[in-house]
Amino acid sequence: MAIEKSVASTSLAEVVDRVLEKGVVIDAFIRVSLVGIELLAIEVRAVVASVETWLKYAEAIGLTADPQAA
Repeated sequence: MAIEKSVASTSLAEVVDRVLEKGVVIDAFIRVSLVGIELLAIEVRAVVASVETWLKYAEAIGLTADPQAA
């Protein structure tokens, strides 16, 4: 009786496929102040997804409405 051991390994292609299928959202807000005076404020929002995934969720929250239709 032979016993085979399976080692779970994930290739880069599998990771990219999963990210594009599910999507990733990065949301960051950075504020630099000195003595109560705001010197710098940076707000970053990034979405990494396939076009198909983005359209699926954007339609669900109303982001795909035609702006000229109003």
